[in-house]
Amino acid sequence: MATGRTHRPATRSRGIPEATVARLPLYLRALTALSERSVPTVSSEELAAAAGVNSAKLRKDFSYLGSYGTRGVGYDVEYLVYQISRELGLTQDWPIVMVGIGNLGAALANYGGFASRGFRVAALLDADASMVGRPVAGIPVRHIDDLEKIIDDNGVSIGVIATPAGAAQQVCDRLVAAGVTSILNFAPTVLSVPDGVDVRKVDLSIELQILAFHEQRKAGEEAGVADAVLPPAAAAAVREVAAPAAQGGRKGPDGDVPAVMPA
Repeated sequence: MATGRTHRPATRSRGIPEATVARLPLYLRALTALSERSVPTVSSEELAAAAGVNSAKLRKDFSYLGSYGTRGVGYDVEYLVYQISRELGLTQDWPIVMVGIGNLGAALANYGGFASRGFRVAALLDADASMVGRPVAGIPVRHIDDLEKIIDDNGVSIGVIATPAGAAQQVCDRLVAAGVTSILNFAPTVLSVPDGVDVRKVDLSIELQILAFHEQRKAGEEAGVADAVLPPAAAAAVREVAAPAAQGGRKGPDGDVPAVMPA
């Protein structure tokens, strides 16, 4: 039986800040790409640029790992890959269960990066009886009624929820009751969990709405610049184009086209 349920990454006990923990996967992804190109060492500036952070923050993050690099040489790529993988708990096997194998769940199941990053899909589960036995990513879907047995048999501590919002809390409660202590939630709802259970939420609609906010601000700034530097007639033309974008839509031959996503 896998031991994922009883072993936890060492990051918290060593006092590594959560913000640093959140950046470790970024460093690992950049380092893995370097390793695949057989790059032996990397400077803090090069690695920070690849990870999308500043070099001072990177050096501070690595100091929590006890890794300071070598002046004039940089960091050993392979050693950092191992060190960060160990801190994230990726040097052991983590069996996971995924509940909800609709369009999104099936797409997640077909993601090829689980195994290479230390995760093994122990089971795909769905409440729809017509889905049972159907292979998704080479794994036959099982009925949600088997959830507790699968978790117990495989020592699962991580669950992925990709159900509709209305079913997510009930699924979450069952996962927690069966011993799952970490949940990745793709359902568009906030889950309530007891102390000791970690939840990470991925909400695509929220991320799109944040991008819409920035697009609206950029459209407003363009209109403001036009007022400042263009003749009145030209500025009015820019505002006419920018206004529908700032309202979440676009201007077409038949007038305003409403935003794709309502508020």
